[in-house]
Amino acid sequence: MAELRTLVIVLGDQLDLDASGFDGFDAATDAVWMAEVAEESTHVWSGKPRTAVFLAAMRHFALTLRGAGRALHYTRLDDDDNPGTLAAQLQADIRRLRPAGLVMTAPGDWRVLQAIKAVAEASGLPLDVREDRHFFVTVRDFAAHAKGRKSLRMEYFYREQRQRHGVLMQDGQPEGGQWNFDADNREAFGAAGPGFVPPRAAFEPDDITRDVIALVNARFEHHPGCLDGFAWPVTRAQALQSMQAFIEQRLPLFGRYQDAMWPGDPWLYHSHLSAALNLKLLNPREVVAAAEAAYRAGQAPLASVEGFIRQILGWREYVRGIYWMRMPGYAELNALGAREDLPAWYWTGATDMACLRDALAQTLAHGYANHIQRLMVTGLYALMLGVAPQQVHAWYLAVYVDAVEWVELPNTLGMSQYGDGGLMGSKPYVATGKYIQRMSPHCQGCRYDPAQRVGERACPFTTLYWDFLMRHESMLARNPRMALQVKNVARLSDEQRLAILERAAAIRHGEVGVESGHG
Repeated sequence: MAELRTLVIVLGDQLDLDASGFDGFDAATDAVWMAEVAEESTHVWSGKPRTAVFLAAMRHFALTLRGAGRALHYTRLDDDDNPGTLAAQLQADIRRLRPAGLVMTAPGDWRVLQAIKAVAEASGLPLDVREDRHFFVTVRDFAAHAKGRKSLRMEYFYREQRQRHGVLMQDGQPEGGQWNFDADNREAFGAAGPGFVPPRAAFEPDDITRDVIALVNARFEHHPGCLDGFAWPVTRAQALQSMQAFIEQRLPLFGRYQDAMWPGDPWLYHSHLSAALNLKLLNPREVVAAAEAAYRAGQAPLASVEGFIRQILGWREYVRGIYWMRMPGYAELNALGAREDLPAWYWTGATDMACLRDALAQTLAHGYANHIQRLMVTGLYALMLGVAPQQVHAWYLAVYVDAVEWVELPNTLGMSQYGDGGLMGSKPYVATGKYIQRMSPHCQGCRYDPAQRVGERACPFTTLYWDFLMRHESMLARNPRMALQVKNVARLSDEQRLAILERAAAIRHGEVGVESGHG
């Protein structure tokens, strides 16, 4: 066998032929290394949809690599000699292939980066970790943005990126005369419901994906989730088709209804592109460009386009910057001292709270929930219940098809659970059941009343909201954005406080909220 100059490591979320790891690739002297390993589905109890998305996309990308003439050493999950971890498989292949060096695009997971660095060091091989140019902003650029700032706010970062990249700008000013159209993007559907919504782009599994589905169902039989309706894009061609369908059919109303929810309808006007973006089947530049082009062509209103672009050019880049700036310590933060266990029914959906039951059912069925369901339903409940943020993080990382740690951890521990004490968000996002009632009809069919905070019919969200404010009253009093809510707590009598505490204790002890519960 000819001497192998470089082994290019490609991870399951780096499925891009133009990734920096391939720069200078020589088919005569270099080869690509990929491995499916059980560890990536077991270090958190990964749901079946998430595992299937990664494996199906990896196997299709392997075909793409071979079609491009790039030699590939690929280990499948069901290979007899698969040791089960990236590190062990890489060590074995280094011994077998004897490369002179290793190259990779920077991974999106601190744990994986440390594991690969350790293998390279133990093998005495140089490891060239290259910038991931998939993103608009490098890790160093973000660090430069953050340097010297007393606080980090996504809005200012986002404005910088709009200016830097010339996105939705007109003569040096933001298109439409303002940076942010969030105030126009908070409508609910109303009593009549969403009516006809253009369907998401769904893809019938081919032979490769069907093999993966069978493998996941057999190998991870007891993991959460279901693959019966699996239809995610797992190739670049499918991802592009999914993007085009969103831009043409749902982007025009995306902004108006991006915070709305409707029972039994998980897809609505959202893009469903985050998994394809995070696998690198799509480049964020082409997605942002397509959205802006739709606005320029008069095919979508500015408020919708700006709101969508802000999620990608603003929020997605911002959370990555936070992750790499603050890891590994960020993962251990727990500013609120939350210690409760995540309720077991988060893995089954067996709760009698209608909004949570719906969000959990679709999460388990599809590996998907929109950002409001994540922040203001599943995340909100865990925050106010006082669940340890590391447990919440592990759940989100496990159940969603778009979950890669660089994006999931700051969104969950920081934005959703306030575990970083305000680095990601300027206040804890807490609300009573009235918020859910305003944005969806879930409360109409629920046994609980969002207007009540105590008593058998009291909505657990509402009870826990008041309990949260009471438990953290002194800390919240120092936050100007929470001043009004803290003043409302101060008006409670001792009797009212005691009743709230007793009801909250019943919720924490599992006497309220489970499917068979009797408040």
